[in-house]
Amino acid sequence: MARTSPLACALRTWHWKAALFSALIRCSIFFLVSITSGWKAATGAALAEFLYRIAASGYYGSMTQALSRMSPAWKANLLAIIALPILQHTIEFGIHWMQGTPKLVTSISLSYGFTIISTLFNLYSMRRGSLIVGTGARSIWQDIAAFPLLAWGFVTSGPRLILRTNPR
Repeated sequence: MARTSPLACALRTWHWKAALFSALIRCSIFFLVSITSGWKAATGAALAEFLYRIAASGYYGSMTQALSRMSPAWKANLLAIIALPILQHTIEFGIHWMQGTPKLVTSISLSYGFTIISTLFNLYSMRRGSLIVGTGARSIWQDIAAFPLLAWGFVTSGPRLILRTNPR
């Protein structure tokens, strides 16, 4: 049996869609929170976040995709919103603390809140065949086109669950 190098394995499982979307959105969060401290501080915070997220979010996305196949779904959701955020935001905090990011608590808090919502949305979408990479993946343009219906389904999933479990 042929052995696969750790680098080849990491590159094969890296979730490029998660890395791209996460890096773009999160660097914007850090830029906007830091802009009152000046352009240099805001650009430094955004660049630090972009570089961290483009590297790390591909792996977090892979973990999320693996969790999307786990059942029951509520256990996967719970694991995804507890274990993954603790790991990624501890590293994120360290990077920004060393970089000297202004308003660090605000930035990390917004990033953490975004993680909870985006991870649950990604799990919801992945269970419906969107935002996945590898076998069965759609193009990024098909994922973007599906976004409005996925977002509506995600936002209304809680109320629909309540109505299903509590019939009048």
